[in-house]
Formats: sequence, structure tokens, C-alpha cells
Amino acid sequence: MTPANRKKLVVAHSVLPDAPLHEVETNRALARWLAQVLGLKYGGSYDMEQHSGRDLYLLPTQTLVGAAAARELGVKGPQDLWGGYVDHDFICTKAISHGLLNRHAHAPQGWEPQFSARVRSVVLDGLSVFAFDDARPAAEHLLYTGPIRLKPIHACAGRGQEVIRSLEEFDAVLARPEAKALFSEGVVLEQDLQEVITHSVGQSFVGEKVLSYCGEQYLTEDGNGEPVYGGSDLLVVQGTYDDLLKLELPEDVRLAIRQAQVFDSAADEAYTGFYASRRNYDIAQGLDNSGKQRSGVLEQSWRLGGASSAELAALQSFVNDPGMRAIRVSSVETYIDQPLPANAIEVYRGPAESSDFLLKYVTVKSYDG
Repeated sequence: MTPANRKKLVVAHSVLPDAPLHEVETNRALARWLAQVLGLKYGGSYDMEQHSGRDLYLLPTQTLVGAAAARELGVKGPQDLWGGYVDHDFICTKAISHGLLNRHAHAPQGWEPQFSARVRSVVLDGLSVFAFDDARPAAEHLLYTGPIRLKPIHACAGRGQEVIRSLEEFDAVLARPEAKALFSEGVVLEQDLQEVITHSVGQSFVGEKVLSYCGEQYLTEDGNGEPVYGGSDLLVVQGTYDDLLKLELPEDVRLAIRQAQVFDSAADEAYTGFYASRRNYDIAQGLDNSGKQRSGVLEQSWRLGGASSAELAALQSFVNDPGMRAIRVSSVETYIDQPLPANAIEVYRGPAESSDFLLKYVTVKSYDG
């Protein structure tokens, strides 16, 4: 923070009124931790009466949508939050990763076709659908190359997705009572890969620090046995993507970073109202139906996410040791009740939305051992 910003109050903000307890408490824990790192005061959870007119640094759980919402919170630009802002809701979802079937397909207000044109070479084969009548033609177009993955655009942590292997299976989806509402809200249809590794690439701009990172994320099982986000292992540097690429990295990681850079730049150019101080991208690498290796950006996260606690641990390490070049950090989410590992930093322990127990923690290791 510059000296002029030393009076900012760091405030947590659960955007959704029905947010689960673990999300609310994680948000508060990260805001409290960030305030300590930056030497600022922590103001608790956002309250309109208490915080209106104050100079805030906000940690929202979701990307802010629309000028009215940002204005109400006092957010004018990326310097006022750790997260992001978009003019329309669909822009902060996985929907922008792919284009529409054709010019006659339904598009939401604010849709910019030049974005999908710019990122076509760095994403997997897929289409975005915003109307029930567009769904079957889109599926038919994609299924000829192999199985596809159906992904509701507002689902997170891998929930709600399913693999479709034939038109008959897709017709069964269309026959469900909730199908019209599902496709009207927005669905991505995307080629399904096997033997997938999901890379996490991103940047955080906090105070005077710029952090850039790469790594991998992995899945775990929640209390119901459903595969969900289980954590991220990150390699973080102080500086830009160019500084990150100066490290000795495998070629598949370098490819993931380059693809994330293209996606990130396209968002800035196509959606001119967009800004973000936290920019995270998931890149999937695996085998397509013909056994060919594929790599592509799945989606973006311009908000607090599963890896945010690891990014914050890296930020604290760099603040403590400004000369440090790089560091390895990991965020972990487990649904098994267990003691905290040695030297780990606990972020949350308690009930989860779909399970009786959830533990979130962070570990830190040196870059070079």
C-alpha cells in the first residue's frame, strides 16, 4: 500500500446472502490475515451502515457484477479490492471460454464475439449455450469428435458436471424437468479429456506487490463421495509472468502459462469495463478421444478462490523477506477430520455445505530446498 492508502480498512464481503458458513469464515480469515500482512486494520464483514463512506480494501467472495454494485461498495478500481469486476454476470463464468454455435444462437447482453475468436487457439473444443433450442444442435456439432463434458456456467469446484457420450444421452438430459432453466442460465459443452492434469496459473496485485505463479490443482472427495476441489500446489515469484518464465520449468508448464497470458490479455481487450487484482486461470492438459495431447484454458477466477490462501502465504513470505526470489506454497482442503500437519497454517475447520466436516490449511516450502 502507498502511504496515502495506509488508512484503508480491510473488509471481508460474502456477496451471496446465503453463502455457506465455510465460505464466510474463510473469507473473514483471509481478510484478517491480509490486514496483518499489509499493516492495516481489519474491519470484519462488510456492513453498509458501519462501512458506508469508509476507505475500504474489499475481499469479496464473488466477482463484482455491474456498476451499481461496485459503487455501493465504494470500489472504483483494482486498487480497492482483491478480486475483480465485470459489467455482466456471464463474463466472470466459464461461458466466455467458447463461442456460440452460429450467429443465430442466443447471446446474453454484452456478449463480445471477438473474445472467443481471440482465445480459440488456447482453449479446448467447445461451445457456450444460452437457450434450450440451441442445446441439441451444439451437442450434435461437438459429439462427432467424441464425448463432451456438460458444465453449468455458475457451478464451481467441479460440481454439476457430467460427461455425455452420445446424442441419446444428451436427449435424456434435455428431457429433464429442469433442462430449460439450466440451458437458459448458461451451459458450456466442451470436449472431454482423459488423464487430465489441471494447471493453475495466475497473478495477484496487492499493495505494491505483484505475484505471478504456476502450479497444479487436484481433486478430493467430499462427504458424499463426490469429486471436488482438494487443493493447489503453487510456485510463486515476485514479479510478472516474464519473471516466472525465467525459472527452470517443464515445457507443459510453460505452455500453460503462455495460454493463460493470451486468455488474460483477451479479457482486457474485449471486455473494456473489466478489471481485476486477482487473476487465476485453470488450464487442462490431457488426451482427447483420438489419443492426441491437448491443452486449453478451462476458465478464469477473478475472485477469491481455493488457491487464495496459498497466494496470501506467499505474499507474507515476500513481505517478510523482500529479497526472496520464489517460494512454494500449497493450499489443502480435506473432508477428513484430522490433526493439522506440522508447520501448517489453519484457515478453516468446521462444517461444510455438503459435508459434516471440512479442513482448509496452507503449507510453505522454500523454492530451492
